[in-house]
Amino acid sequence: MVELRGVRHRYDGRLVLDLDHFAVPAGAMVAVVGHNGAGKSTLLRLLSLLEVPTEGAVLWDGVPVPRRAPTALRRRVTLVEQRPVLLRGSVRDNLGFGLRLRGLERTVVKRAVETVAEQFGLTALLERRRHELSDGDVQRVAVARALAVRPDVLLLDEPTSSADRAASGALYRALADQQATQTERPIAICIASHQLEDAYRWADDIRALAEGRLSPVTPENLFRVELPAGTGETKHARVGTIDIAVTTDRTGPVVLAVPPTDIFVSREPLSSSARNVLAGRVTRIAAHRAGGGSGVAVTADVGVELVAVVTAEAARELALAPDVAVVFSFKASAVRVF
Repeated sequence: MVELRGVRHRYDGRLVLDLDHFAVPAGAMVAVVGHNGAGKSTLLRLLSLLEVPTEGAVLWDGVPVPRRAPTALRRRVTLVEQRPVLLRGSVRDNLGFGLRLRGLERTVVKRAVETVAEQFGLTALLERRRHELSDGDVQRVAVARALAVRPDVLLLDEPTSSADRAASGALYRALADQQATQTERPIAICIASHQLEDAYRWADDIRALAEGRLSPVTPENLFRVELPAGTGETKHARVGTIDIAVTTDRTGPVVLAVPPTDIFVSREPLSSSARNVLAGRVTRIAAHRAGGGSGVAVTADVGVELVAVVTAEAARELALAPDVAVVFSFKASAVRVF
């Protein structure tokens, strides 16, 4: 559907995005996670054709997009930013704005507005104005407004940052329903979020950004550290109250990434070659889906919060649950350095 190839994007000479390839296929539900400043919002603006990359190309269905994208193409992708702005008038006026702009008949606009309002639980708010809405309501209205025009690609920047848990769940269910019903022309949805639990629960494909680059792990296992100088192959970096052993010749400020699938989980310390053996207690258990696979994400406080991914069978055999004592083990060579 839409993709970036060989993209390097700079602001005032500073490299903020460095991606060899990033694609959002038709019908996909992609979550992009990362810390503030990782490049998530910039990525969405490039995908939405609002900005042109400093280097590289944006492609649509395999065809390069010209630097000045045609209006017809720009209308096929919609971006809802983290702090969306509603137009003057009622919620009903906002939901119908894009449809009226496209010259649709009044009866068609009315029917589409009522349908999307029902999907997002906005029917009771249709006559309200901006000052009568909560910030969470504003985000829901903005997402519903974007979906009303039936784009091929919907891009959402932190769509639930102002919503409570119930409202977040309702929004993601509405998005899933939209994907399920729009079968003739499947909509692709790409969400930038720091809500990892939401990403695991709702996305089919989870990708992480760190310092403008794709990371092999999601950001709960990313740490900014200072690596000491030295000639040894293994170095130790202080992370919170623990030291993490890492195999690298790098020194100075770096980002360490510990892939969740490379962490071995046990109830007692085991005899192994792993240089990192960290004892702690489970704080959270959640379903994990990424890259077409599935498993269980186990979060534990081992001096810092780390997440490991295990199979559902392993989670049952170990009787993993909150407050259970566990040991996380991983090799120094498993730690990635950026």
